[in-house]
Amino acid sequence: MEDKRIMDLFFRRSEKAIEELAAKYAVHLRWIGMNILKDPRETEECENDTYFKTWNSIPPERPEFLKAYVSKIMRNLALDRYRKSRTLKRNVEMDALHRELLETIPDSKGDFKAEDQEILQAIHTFLSSLDENLRTLFVRRYFYGESVKSLSVKMGIKESAAATKLWRLRSQLKETLEREEVFL
Repeated sequence: MEDKRIMDLFFRRSEKAIEELAAKYAVHLRWIGMNILKDPRETEECENDTYFKTWNSIPPERPEFLKAYVSKIMRNLALDRYRKSRTLKRNVEMDALHRELLETIPDSKGDFKAEDQEILQAIHTFLSSLDENLRTLFVRRYFYGESVKSLSVKMGIKESAAATKLWRLRSQLKETLEREEVFL
């Protein structure tokens, strides 16, 4: 079913909206959750919470891109769950991802604020300047948390080449942020 029709179901408050959303995007949402949480049960809980949160936000929200909208909800819920469980168990892949980003986008506390509009605009401009393959590599790694190994297989390059490209992209982004003076 097309996203527009799914949105119409949400606006009519039809429970079929959740069924259609799940039929279309469940696999994608689980992929996001597993990249971050590495736990099928926690991923399933986040997926269900994503449907609930989407139900409660549409209406009044009318997202232009439904897939991006639910992806962001899922990602944020999974990251919140990861942060809460982080003290109990370690996720080496997510810790490495977090360290990579801290090297690129720090603030005065040694962390970054995703809500900072200047940083978001600078990142958007940076990503827009990249060719499609590099942009995809960056987004799949740093938004969706996909592993370097998985990215290298999907992009048909060696793992070391993917890691090098990501390092170069982080370096370029850091230079861009410094040039634009968006650090706190």
